[in-house]
Amino acid sequence: MTAELKSTTQGRTMVLTLSNPENRNALAPQMYAAGVEALSVAESSADVRTVVITGEGATFSAGGNLQRLQANRNEPPEVQAQSIEGLHSWIEAIRTFPKPVIAAVEGAAAGAGFSLALACDLIVAADDAVFVMAYSNVALSPDGGASWSLSQALPRQLVSELLMGGERIGAARLHELGVVNRVALPGATLADALELAEKLNSRAPNALASIKELMNEAAGATLPTHLASERDHFVKNLHHANAGIGIAAFLAKQPPAYE
Repeated sequence: MTAELKSTTQGRTMVLTLSNPENRNALAPQMYAAGVEALSVAESSADVRTVVITGEGATFSAGGNLQRLQANRNEPPEVQAQSIEGLHSWIEAIRTFPKPVIAAVEGAAAGAGFSLALACDLIVAADDAVFVMAYSNVALSPDGGASWSLSQALPRQLVSELLMGGERIGAARLHELGVVNRVALPGATLADALELAEKLNSRAPNALASIKELMNEAAGATLPTHLASERDHFVKNLHHANAGIGIAAFLAKQPPAYE
């Protein structure tokens, strides 16, 4: 069975499903390209307000396919470099996508599968889900932005344990640490992620886009630079039609209906 990324729509949410069940939804280059294309389509569609990424069946993703990696050792280094560039293009597309992206994680999120979840804006995970950066277990180093994402979110010593030691960490512990947003019953992560998505769908898309852009800029910006960016976004959003809708609805104690 060919690895693929399935795309469906539920209401105002696009659901992208990692489908490679024979290999526990291991990632593949065709998925990366499909992911970038799907986000491009979603960005240009006013009908799509959020995106959920999940895995088919009881596993989110086992990460890289070790058989493919072993075969690539017999190829020129450029072959693996191009594959990783494809993954990184998808990771960057998720981070810069102007709409919220939610990971719904069942079972295991390993290696690049963990990296993919970390690239999302929010994570809903089953209470028995396990996350592991298994790269060092097979003498490899991380990809997919894992070392960046974890270093932004967690203390260095814990990141060292996860990356160097390849230690497994559960959803409950990541929830305590603020990496996982919601813990769900096994089998319920997609439903909970869609519920969370619908909550975000009711908010002004332009405001959420500004918030995501400001969050992306924050780590590398000085305070004066970031304050100026916050000012510019605030003024732009105040003069957007949705601010008039939102303020009027709040004052009238009615739910807003944003454009």
